[in-house]
Amino acid sequence: MAVTERRTRTIEAQPGEPVCFQEWVDAGEPVILKGYARNWPLVQAGLVSSGEAMAYLQQFSVDTPVTYYEGEPEMRGRFAYNEDLTAFNFSSGRIRFNEFMDRLSEQKGSEGQYLYIGSSTLDRYFPGIREKNDLNLSDPALKASPPLVSIWMGNRTIASAHYDLANNIACCAVGRRRFTLFPPEQVHNLYPGPLEPTPGGQVISMVDFRNPDLDRYPRFAEAMEAAQVADLEAGDVLVYPSMWWHNVEGLDDFNVLINYWWNTVPGYIDTPQNTLLHAMLSLRDRPEHEKRAWRALFDYYIFGEIERSRAHIPEHAQGPLAPVDETTARRLRAQLMSKFNR
Repeated sequence: MAVTERRTRTIEAQPGEPVCFQEWVDAGEPVILKGYARNWPLVQAGLVSSGEAMAYLQQFSVDTPVTYYEGEPEMRGRFAYNEDLTAFNFSSGRIRFNEFMDRLSEQKGSEGQYLYIGSSTLDRYFPGIREKNDLNLSDPALKASPPLVSIWMGNRTIASAHYDLANNIACCAVGRRRFTLFPPEQVHNLYPGPLEPTPGGQVISMVDFRNPDLDRYPRFAEAMEAAQVADLEAGDVLVYPSMWWHNVEGLDDFNVLINYWWNTVPGYIDTPQNTLLHAMLSLRDRPEHEKRAWRALFDYYIFGEIERSRAHIPEHAQGPLAPVDETTARRLRAQLMSKFNR
């Protein structure tokens, strides 16, 4: 498929300097901060060799088994479903970090097994490593909503295209990675798979980006016209907003990524993923004229100008139309639970 790649915007950023990450995600487009993490000792160790990076990580690892994923050669690194969607094309288990490093070393330079550790809490499995390998988190938004910091590692693996509910700062610490990113409205052209089960908790695209079957997934060509490609080297940092789809490829025999997830929405606000599932239960299969009516109501109360739905109502009578606080959230959740349990 011949498509001219649109490259993600790249800016030079001095390591350690203050950066307003929230402003970047509010702008609504991904951006690469070139070399922003290059002063991390982990990055510097990886630039010497993968063995040096492994040894550096082992200084901080704890003797606690971590979840890992393993795929056979025929899956070519892409963690997804099997052909008939009856199961996944990989297995999972628990392993100690030193054993995982040994397994990775055995596979180096071969077309053997694909090994992957995903989304493991950094402070839990590598306590102390952030003292010298961390971003400047002075951005007021991140100070008010401290991010969840996780580590990902493996060989030449591929995380199939999916979206996350949080904003992301992805730091390429060891090796190289390629992100192919899509704005949320491209969901129609990415052919999402089953909602459950999913390989990693989020729905994934059914399309194999390396060899897309355009007879089966013809609209994927349109998605690629809107895609952005971010090729990251060790020390580069990619920032992108929540809900952007991203396909992530590890391009070397050993890759490490550390990411920071954050969201400024208060914790008492429910996840829209629950709303989506409930809408499938309550709205999706209604007659078309009813769905059009409900779309108008959602536009009025949810997606339109917020003040329009409450400006004509006295403040004391606005109820859930008023800005939601913790008390209102508890009350709404209780009302919903009582209706669900009827």
